[in-house]
Amino acid sequence: MNESSGVASLAKKRLLLGITGGVAAYKAAELARILTQAGIDVQTVMTESACRFVGPITFQSLTGNPVFTDLWTTNADNNMAHINLTRNVDAILVAPASADFIARVAGGMADDLLATLCLARDCPLMLAPAMNRQMWENPATQRNLSLVQNDGITIHGPANGEQACGEIGMGRMLETCELAAAVQAVLQPKLLQGINVLITAGPTFEAIDAVRGITNISSGKMGYAVARAALEAGANVTLISGPSCLTAPAVAKLLNVMSASDMFNAVKKEIQHAQTDIFISVAAVADYRAAKVSKQKIKKTEDKLTLLLEPNPDILSYVSNLPEPPFCVGFSAETEELEKNAQIKRKKKKLPLIVANLAQEAIGADESALILFDDAGKHYLPKALKIVQAQHLIKHISSSYK
Repeated sequence: MNESSGVASLAKKRLLLGITGGVAAYKAAELARILTQAGIDVQTVMTESACRFVGPITFQSLTGNPVFTDLWTTNADNNMAHINLTRNVDAILVAPASADFIARVAGGMADDLLATLCLARDCPLMLAPAMNRQMWENPATQRNLSLVQNDGITIHGPANGEQACGEIGMGRMLETCELAAAVQAVLQPKLLQGINVLITAGPTFEAIDAVRGITNISSGKMGYAVARAALEAGANVTLISGPSCLTAPAVAKLLNVMSASDMFNAVKKEIQHAQTDIFISVAAVADYRAAKVSKQKIKKTEDKLTLLLEPNPDILSYVSNLPEPPFCVGFSAETEELEKNAQIKRKKKKLPLIVANLAQEAIGADESALILFDDAGKHYLPKALKIVQAQHLIKHISSSYK
C-alpha cells in the first residue's frame, strides 16, 4: 500500500501536472501513478523538450487522460486548451521544472502551452526544480526563484545529491513520495485554517547516569503524521518532539527535547506565551525517572543495582486542568483491556477526545488501527497507514472543536 492510499478526501480533486525537459522527467511518471492511485484526476501537459525524455503515451496510460503538448492543439473545446485546461483544476505542479522554465515563469512568458497555462491560472502553482548544480547556484536562477516566490508560487526542493552529470550538489528533483505529499497537503480541505495546534511526539529519555537512560520504543511516526495532517488542514503547528530519527514536517515551530521534564517545560512555556487552540498529546512520555542521576558512568560490579524511580509530571493532565484549557486530545497505547483503560484515562484527565490503540501492534509500525472515544461514543478507524489515520483524526477533531 502506498502512502497515498485511503485518502478519500482527494477523490474529486484535479491536478495539472506539468513536465519540462530534463532527465528527472522519468520520475514524473511514478509521481503521476501515485497521485492517480490516490484518486486525484491528473491532467498532464508536457513541453516539447520533455517529450524528448519521456513519451506522452506513458502519462496517458498512467492517468487515463490525454496528454497535451501543443499550444495550438485543435482537439480542445473552442481551440482554447491554454485556457480550458486551467479551469476547474485545484492546483498545478510542474515537476521537473527546468531552469529555463522557471526563468520564463518569472518573466511572465507565454511562449508554449505549459507556460501559458501557468500564466492563465486561478489556482496554486508549485514548481519542483531539477537542474545541474551550477545552474541552480547561478545568480540568475536564484533571482528568478525569488521573483516567482514573491508572486506566491511555491518551490519544492531541490535536494542535495548525485546528479545525472555525475556531480554532487543541490539540484536533484525531490523524490516522488515527497512531491506526492506536497500535492496532498495543498489539496486537503483546510478544516483547521488559522487554528493554533500544539503537538507532542516521540519518546522521552530519562537519564540514569552519564551514558544510560530509560526510554521506550516509540518512533514518533504517529505524532509526526498528526503534525503533517494538521499542517495539511491549514493549522499553525508547533511540534515538541522527543528524540526521533524521523524528519519533522515543515511546522511553524519545532522544539526538540529529551526528557519528560524538558517536554513538560516546553509545553508550559508554549501554553503560557502563545495562544493554543488545540493540544494533541501523542508523545510516549516516560511515567518515571531516576530519583538521582549519576554524573559519571555507573561501573558494573557483581552486586545487584537498585534504582529508585519517581513519577514524572503528567503533561496532559496539567494542560487539561488549566482554568481555560485548549481542546485536549490524548493518546492511550495499551497492551490489554484497550477500551476500558482508554475510557478511564479520558475521564480521569477530563479529555473531550482520546485515541486508543494496542501498543504491541502500533508502536514503531507504519500502520495502526485506532478507536476514538468522545462524548458521542466510540469511533473505529480500521488499520491503515498512520498518515491516513492522522488525516481522519484531524477531520474528527475539526468537527468536534468549538
